[in-house]
Amino acid sequence: MDAMKFASRIIAWQRTHGRHQLPWQQTRDPYRVWLSEIMLQQTQVSAVIPYYEKFLARFPDVATLANAPAGDVMAHWAGLGYYARARNLHACAQSVMRDWHGQFPSRAEDLESLPGIGRSTAGAIAAFCAGIRAPILDGNVRRVLSRHFAIDGDPTSAGTIARLWELAQSLLPSQAACRRDPNAMASYTQGLMDLGACVCTRSAPNCIACPLAGSCIARADNRTHELPPPRARRAQPEREVGVLIAIHRGMFLLERRAPKGIWGGLWSLPEFEAELDAPTACDEIGLVAASIQPMASFSHTFTHFRLIIHPWLVHAQSLAAGGAQPVHREWIDANALDRAGMPAPVRKLLSEVIAAGLVEP
Repeated sequence: MDAMKFASRIIAWQRTHGRHQLPWQQTRDPYRVWLSEIMLQQTQVSAVIPYYEKFLARFPDVATLANAPAGDVMAHWAGLGYYARARNLHACAQSVMRDWHGQFPSRAEDLESLPGIGRSTAGAIAAFCAGIRAPILDGNVRRVLSRHFAIDGDPTSAGTIARLWELAQSLLPSQAACRRDPNAMASYTQGLMDLGACVCTRSAPNCIACPLAGSCIARADNRTHELPPPRARRAQPEREVGVLIAIHRGMFLLERRAPKGIWGGLWSLPEFEAELDAPTACDEIGLVAASIQPMASFSHTFTHFRLIIHPWLVHAQSLAAGGAQPVHREWIDANALDRAGMPAPVRKLLSEVIAAGLVEP
């Protein structure tokens, strides 16, 4: 199939069968499109929608976001995961205000120069907001192209990625088609996303509903189950930590994590090396404990490692001066935890403690 037919089939299919009611559609506002694209990285649409709406209610435009305290931004991102996205989001908004006079650039090359915006995200924003012919290559699109053209190289290798980018560029609607139809690039880009998310899925693809079925090599060769091939996986390292769930007069002791790194900028529990015992950990931060007891350990998986968490429930008498510094710690009322941005596993753990009636008044 030549590029013109490939693009025209995607466009026609999207306009009839694609998604049209997502909150960030029907707009060419680059702020809203950018926000949705960042949130959708490695996160499903159903999980993103409530965060997107809540985030927009608090930060309705790029200037509001740029001027907001970092802690406020992190609090509204908490639970969505991959927190470097939130830090880059804030930095990007500040760069737009500082370097682009408060207006997002329209060219993909300029968008890619902003913090947290890669080539595929830049292409999506340029296509949706300005109708610019720019390719995208998110995970769903990689799968569509890998199956259609039977590309069986390691999907994480530089050579395979370069080949997919070449294909993505070559398959764009022609300049003439875009002149005739100003919405062609938006429909084509959304169509690729919709096709990968709803039809050409990772397992059990619905080939009968695919507009590219007639020219798909993987379907013709009965290889949809093996393309794209699984990425080469390394053994995932593990790390163990202890955490203190310190309770005092209906309040939890929380500390704000460093701006960068895991859960950067969020409120979390005081953490210590697993080899250290909980009483010593209490002493090191100046926590005077009336009682200390272990709770059930659990794990949380990050992109590159698995974290095993050993919680200790501490009924505290006070937090003495002179503990380990520099760490910002506060006693936060159990009824006010919703206002503190914290990682999802920490919030879940504290909710379980409250539900079990372990927080004394």
